[in-house]
Amino acid sequence: MMNLDQLATTSGGWLSATGPDSEIVVSTRIRLARNLATFPFSSRATAHQKSEIEQILRERLGQIDLKIPLEYVPLAGMPPLDRQFLVERQLVSRELAGGEGARGVAFAPDETVSVMVNEEDHLRMQVMRSGLALESAWECMDDLDNRLERRIAYAFHEEFGYLTACPTNVGTGMRASIMLHLPALEYTRQSEQVFRALQKIHLEVRGLYGEGSRASGHFYQISNQVTLGKNEETILKDIQGVIPAVIRYEKDAREAWSRSDQVALKERIRRALETLRTATMMTSEEAMELLSLVRLGVTMHFVEELDLPVLNQLFIHTQPAHLQKLAGRPLDSEQRNAARARYLQARLEGKGPEATGIDDESLA
Repeated sequence: MMNLDQLATTSGGWLSATGPDSEIVVSTRIRLARNLATFPFSSRATAHQKSEIEQILRERLGQIDLKIPLEYVPLAGMPPLDRQFLVERQLVSRELAGGEGARGVAFAPDETVSVMVNEEDHLRMQVMRSGLALESAWECMDDLDNRLERRIAYAFHEEFGYLTACPTNVGTGMRASIMLHLPALEYTRQSEQVFRALQKIHLEVRGLYGEGSRASGHFYQISNQVTLGKNEETILKDIQGVIPAVIRYEKDAREAWSRSDQVALKERIRRALETLRTATMMTSEEAMELLSLVRLGVTMHFVEELDLPVLNQLFIHTQPAHLQKLAGRPLDSEQRNAARARYLQARLEGKGPEATGIDDESLA
């Protein structure tokens, strides 16, 4: 079984900031929901049936010929800290992490492909890419789906399409989402107007961790609401047609903010960076807000000594489960706040995640 501790000092390829428009678009994600034709949905399956489903899908996932093989990790019996760690990596949903019975996830070493087993649906496939890369993500997902469909009989209806546990996913079973960093839209109080316009054309706006999560660090996920009656190409075209406008609004808001009050903006960013470098205690919420400002400073070339990949990684590595993995033991809230501050100081000094010094006895 994979040692999850080894992942704590790495980051997924989708955080590399190498994709198109990565100054504003952190990542592109496409998910597909699929179910086996011969079994009830996960919520109605018995414990024995869920075990059968997991065994079948684990075998089939091991048989498909991918350039980079997926490694399967069972979640049943996994410690809560490890399950939360996988949620923070965005490899599994909170629903899968908090579920019961036989279930698991298969994912690629670079974490750009993952497949959840026995979540709300039997299969939840996910492809992630850096920046605005819908076409690339869909090509990878379509290939993965086709390879699995040759080995699995999916639940499918000629009129309705792929059958899913939630009616909103029936049809293509596809959710495409774009994660954007929109601090200037919030500051200029334009975000609500933009989000209302998106909702009118059936696009959802969610927080960093998707459904049910609140916005944190000015990160938002924009995704399609409707799958029934639309094919995959139409859904992707709808999103592709809207996201450039959101990017343009954010860029315009940044320029307007800089023109109207550049001195105050630079000072705000400077103070955020200074706090991150000197604080001895730091909550997760504080870190997200301060890192958001510093990320804005990097993209506007007000902060030259840092780069986007490091900042993108810090948003993930400063989450509670990651800090405990790096420390090598459970930490209470106060200890996590101290560890987070120490970790941020070390990383902002240029040290790698494996040499941050938060595993010593001073946190005990």
